[in-house]
Amino acid sequence: MAEKWLEMVNWTAEGLVPTIAQEHDTGRVLMLAWMNRDALLATARDGKATYWSRSRRRLWRKGETSGYEQLVRHIRLDCDGDTVLLEVEQKGGIACHTGRLSCFFRRLEDDRWREVDPVVKPPKEIYGDMQ
Repeated sequence: MAEKWLEMVNWTAEGLVPTIAQEHDTGRVLMLAWMNRDALLATARDGKATYWSRSRRRLWRKGETSGYEQLVRHIRLDCDGDTVLLEVEQKGGIACHTGRLSCFFRRLEDDRWREVDPVVKPPKEIYGDMQ
């Protein structure tokens, strides 16, 4: 039986919805990823963030390679039904594949992007030669 709450999501033509992961305790935006129905259903059922990888064309659980998983506290849907917000507990303090807490580590200053957040752990130490 299909989950009725999934029908309230306004999926793209590709069957995806943009999903923002936000740190539950601080409100800091960690990342944006995509979910399909299976990813959103898995996330809701097991409480761990699961996304759809557009490049790999498969589901991926956040932290499956790095160990830095996201435990989901709340799942929210915006007023238009076209964006999901996950309030998460980010394990290990790293959400970005660059080894930073947040994927939003660049800030526009004086007409150029500046990296303003430090690398917590170098990607090579997290992923080895996969990076």
